Amino acid sequence: MMNFASDYTEGCHPKILDALLRTNLEQTTGYGTDQYTESAKSRIRKVIGKEEAEIFFLTGGTQTNQTVIDSMLKMYEGVVAVETGHVNVHEAGAIEFTGHKVLALPAHEGKMDAGELDKYAAGFYADSDHEHMVFPGMVYISHPTEFGTLYTKDELKAISDVCKKWELPLFLDGARLGYGLMSKDTDVSIGDIAELTDVFYIGGTKVGALCGEAVVFPKGDAPKHFVTMIKEHGALLAKGRLNGVQFDTLFTDDLYFEISKNAIERADELKKVFAERNYSFFMDSPTNQQFIVMKNEMLSKLDEAGVIYSNWEPADEAHTVVRFCTSWATTAEQIAELARLLDELQSGSL
Repeated sequence: MMNFASDYTEGCHPKILDALLRTNLEQTTGYGTDQYTESAKSRIRKVIGKEEAEIFFLTGGTQTNQTVIDSMLKMYEGVVAVETGHVNVHEAGAIEFTGHKVLALPAHEGKMDAGELDKYAAGFYADSDHEHMVFPGMVYISHPTEFGTLYTKDELKAISDVCKKWELPLFLDGARLGYGLMSKDTDVSIGDIAELTDVFYIGGTKVGALCGEAVVFPKGDAPKHFVTMIKEHGALLAKGRLNGVQFDTLFTDDLYFEISKNAIERADELKKVFAERNYSFFMDSPTNQQFIVMKNEMLSKLDEAGVIYSNWEPADEAHTVVRFCTSWATTAEQIAELARLLDELQSGSL
């Protein structure tokens, strides 16, 4: 079996597992008040260049998005996101469950356009009936996007400027942030993100940890009693040291960036495998998610051969867009084995 369905099919990086085992019998205080959590926060502050940053650890991405958005919106406000955004499509209505609407804008290869955001906000306040409508209260983007695409620094700055103009906090979902930062095609650093957003999170679940996301308020202005709101959303881990140990390890000796780079290098190999066999790509992704247009007949053969991938959307009656993901744990040998299998299936020898 070869599993390219996602970037969280493995457990965690061996250094994290070793750290969890090494500290397993230590007695620490709960709810993230332990020394490992404090050390992890210090390391992250140093990496982003913001000593004033407030940092909180939650367990999963949907929890994180829901908690951050709900804590920052007033009861009559919604969150602006692109129509393909994770909070709009793949979170089972978690945002709406809290009483807030996702206000969807067009997506451009998964990205938000600053000009369209500005036009939307201007149109809302120009409507004489806007008091009867859901107010835009904040903006949500992800980097990388759902399609593995990336914002440029200029694009991020343009969105940030529009957010400041309309007093809309900017929230960046970084579930796969490491893979975006280590892409060869990016000009965005983690320091840039800390400078241009009001809140973002550093994903651990998809980047080498068993679980965990680090929420960062870079300006040190987290909502009042944010820990209480984390608990209200069922997202406060009693054994908070588990997240602390993991992120302390990830941000020791640049491990987070080193393992993210592996995913990008393997993704480059994966792209070459498909390109050399004349497969077309749904769109160009510079990160670890690759979207391939494949014949349904070939997909049936891959299924029989035990290759796991993600179905994305139909391309036409005979083709489907599928996603192949690499991760921090993907090996060059796995990519080579996929290439060998594709050749055998295409030749009919298997």
